[in-house]
Amino acid sequence: MRRRGFLGAAAGAAAGAAGAFALAGCEAPPPPIEGGFTGIDVARGHAMRDRTLGSTTPAVVKRTRVVIAGGGVAGLAAARALRLSGVDDFALLELEDTAGGNARGGMVNGIACPLGAHYLPVPGDDAREVQDLLEELGLRRRVAGRWEYDEVTLCHSPQERLFFQGEWQDGLLPVHGVGEATLAQYRRFAQRIDALQHAAHFAIPTLKVAITPELLALDAVSFQNWLDSEGFSDAQLRWYLDYCCRDDYGAGIGQVSAWAGIHYFASRHGFHAPGDPTGSVNDSSPERDGILTWPEGNGWLTRQLARPLGERLRTGSVVTRIAQVRDGVEVDAWDAALKSMVRWQAERCIVALPVFIAARVVENPPELLKNAAAHVRYAPWLVANIHLRGPLADRPGAAPSWDNVIYGTRGLGYVDARHQALDPTPRGTVLSWYRPLGPSSYDTVDGRKLLLERPWTGWRDDLLAELSVPHPDLPSLVSRIEITRYGHAMSIPRPGLLAQIGPERSAPDAGHRGSVVAGRLSFAHADWSGYSIFEEAFTRGHVAGTDAAAA
Repeated sequence: MRRRGFLGAAAGAAAGAAGAFALAGCEAPPPPIEGGFTGIDVARGHAMRDRTLGSTTPAVVKRTRVVIAGGGVAGLAAARALRLSGVDDFALLELEDTAGGNARGGMVNGIACPLGAHYLPVPGDDAREVQDLLEELGLRRRVAGRWEYDEVTLCHSPQERLFFQGEWQDGLLPVHGVGEATLAQYRRFAQRIDALQHAAHFAIPTLKVAITPELLALDAVSFQNWLDSEGFSDAQLRWYLDYCCRDDYGAGIGQVSAWAGIHYFASRHGFHAPGDPTGSVNDSSPERDGILTWPEGNGWLTRQLARPLGERLRTGSVVTRIAQVRDGVEVDAWDAALKSMVRWQAERCIVALPVFIAARVVENPPELLKNAAAHVRYAPWLVANIHLRGPLADRPGAAPSWDNVIYGTRGLGYVDARHQALDPTPRGTVLSWYRPLGPSSYDTVDGRKLLLERPWTGWRDDLLAELSVPHPDLPSLVSRIEITRYGHAMSIPRPGLLAQIGPERSAPDAGHRGSVVAGRLSFAHADWSGYSIFEEAFTRGHVAGTDAAAA
C-alpha cells in the first residue's frame, strides 16, 4: 500500500473506531476516556520568562559552596560528581516538583510509565562515566573477564516491530515485500556508513571527539541533501532514516545535519542490511545494540541519582538570576513553597540549564553562551500515557514488542510499560505514545504554539486514530490518557551547529577535561553537544561537577 493509501486507511480506521459503538446496537458504549495534561508546570516556567513571579528582592539569603542550576540529567550528574569528589556542601535548584528533566517517570492508574526518555543503549567505552554509574547501580559487573549487564533490565525480547503493509514485522527497517532495488540501497547505505566509521571518529559522548574537517563537511549540509548527493532515493530507506532522526533529534532528515544523521549509526553499531552476515539492522541481540529500560523509562535512573541528595535538592525553585560577583556567585531563585525569592551565595555555579534559559538568567552572559543561544533551536515533544483496561487483540505477524512503530504516521509508535514485567499474564497496561513536533515532512506548523493552544482532547483523537490502524479495538479499552508537553524538549543538530558550538569546549590541557567554563561558571547541558541523549547530558554534568570540585 502506498503512503497516501495508508494514510487514507488510517483516517478511515479512526472514523470507524469512533463510530463503531454508536452503531453496535445491543452493546453499551465504553465509559468516557478521562485524562488531561500532566508532568510539566507550564505556568511556572512562563512566569520566569515573563517576570511575573512577584518581588525580585530576596527575602532569604543562604550560603553554600556550589549551586547547581537545573535538575535534569546533567544537573543530577554534577551533584553526583561533587559527592564523589568529597563536596557535600551544595544546592541543586530545580524548577519542577521532581528532578529529571525530560527523563522522568510517572504513574497512571497504579502502573509506572515514562514521562519522557524511555531507554539507555548499552554504553560503549567512550562513555566511561555512564559505565561507572551503571556499575554503581549494580546494572553492570565483571564476570569471568567479561562485562555483563543485568538481564532483568536489558530490554526483553522481542524488542522492536513495525506495522508495514497491513501486518507486523520484526525490526523497524521495512523488509517484508520490498523489492530488490530497495534491498540494494540498504546494502549500499550499510557500506557507506562502514566507510565513514573508518574515515572519521564518531563517538558518544561527542565532547571526547576531535572536530575534524571531515566532520565539519558533513555538519555543513542537511542529511537529506547528503542522501540526494549519494543517490539514496528509496522511499523505505528514507522513511526509516527520517524516523531515526525524529526519534533522536525531534526533527526530520531535511532539518538535521548529515553529521547528525550519520552519527546516529556510526557512533553506535553501524547499519546492517538484511542478509549481512555480521547481523541485520533488525537483530536486537545484546551484543549488537542492547538497551536498558524500565517501566518508568529513564525516570528510574534519575530517581536513583536524586535519592541521595536529600535537602540539597530544592525542587520548585525557579532560577531568575545568576551573577558573578567579587567573591563568588549569586543565584536568585523563586521558591514555590515559600512564595518568595531566595538568594544563594556560593563560590561557583554549575549552570545545567538549556542554553536559551541560561542566556536569559546569567547576568552579562559570556560570548560563548550568547553564541550558543543564538544558534540552538529546539524540538517540542508530546508524550501520552494511555491506560488500557485489558490486553489488545493483535494483527498477524511479529509478536507484541517493547517498541511498536506504525509506518508512515506522525507519531513514533508506542512502548509497553509492562513489557519488562516478569509476570506474562495478559492484563491491562500503559502504552506510552511519542509525538515529536519539530520541523519535518510531517510537521511544518509551530509545534510549540500548538502544544500550548490545543486541548488535550485533540491529541487524544490523534493518537486514537493512529493506533487504531493496527489495533481497531484500542478505543474500547482506553480508560485514561495523561499527556506531558515539552515546549523545548531537545536541541536540534541543524546544519552548521557543530561548527558553531563544538569549539566552545575548553581544551583538556586547560584543566577542564573538555567542559565549558567562563570564570566561576561551568556550563553543563546536552545542548552543548547539539542534541539530547542521556549519555551526553550525564557526561557533561559529571565533568562540570568534577571540575567545580577541583576548582
